[in-house]
Amino acid sequence: MTSSGAAAGIICGEPADRRLGASGPVGADARKRRATGPAEIGRRASSSHDPPVGGTVPRVQVMIVDDHPVVRAGLCALVDGRETMTVAVEAGTGEEALLRLEEFGAQIDVIIMDLRMGAGVSGIEATRLIRERCDIPVLIMTAFDTQADVVAALEVGATGYLLKDCPADEIARAVEDAAAGRSVLSPSVIAQMMKRIASPATALTPREIEILELLSGGATNRQLARRLFISEATVKTHLVHIFDKLGADNRTQAIERARDERVI
Repeated sequence: MTSSGAAAGIICGEPADRRLGASGPVGADARKRRATGPAEIGRRASSSHDPPVGGTVPRVQVMIVDDHPVVRAGLCALVDGRETMTVAVEAGTGEEALLRLEEFGAQIDVIIMDLRMGAGVSGIEATRLIRERCDIPVLIMTAFDTQADVVAALEVGATGYLLKDCPADEIARAVEDAAAGRSVLSPSVIAQMMKRIASPATALTPREIEILELLSGGATNRQLARRLFISEATVKTHLVHIFDKLGADNRTQAIERARDERVI
């Protein structure tokens, strides 16, 4: 199935009875780790926090999506090491995450999503597709905290944005908060957002940030116009605003200042 086909077919209500690793099912050990939880966990975060029945406390069921096996293994160990949560599903790409959700969506309460996973469906695109079809909260976990990445993630519906250097306890609390319906942001991300709020007149718009990112890749005005489906005159207008907000005289200076200020 292609990535677009997987996206179109996402069903977040199918039951699941086993944990799927990035390359297939994880066996009896994973099933044993979930023995303290209910036989099936609903897909909505609130389901993990319903009053326990018969003294059994449901665990938050987590899906981990990251293209680095070592990082994924570390996150699995962190989550499975907590009494309040467990890993239900793993995926190594955005495409695989969409396929896993199609089959195992009913089991998942929270998704931890890497931002950049090489070629194919990015973490941003996967989050957008998931949030269009499901109410499963998505926590972005990445090494990047530029305004471009943060704004893009929040615009497509991410519940939270964490950096990979967060302490283990902070990650665990973020998962619990997301499952309870609360938003979560790393301190550096909060600082980025506060800066935008404090200086709205000089804060770059999402479109201006997008143009800056394309400029940093060497795009010409004509290429920008074609890529963004706007006229070259509109591109020039955006560039005037970008230069003014960054106090730059030319493209090179604008890109340098945007990078210095962690905009891109």
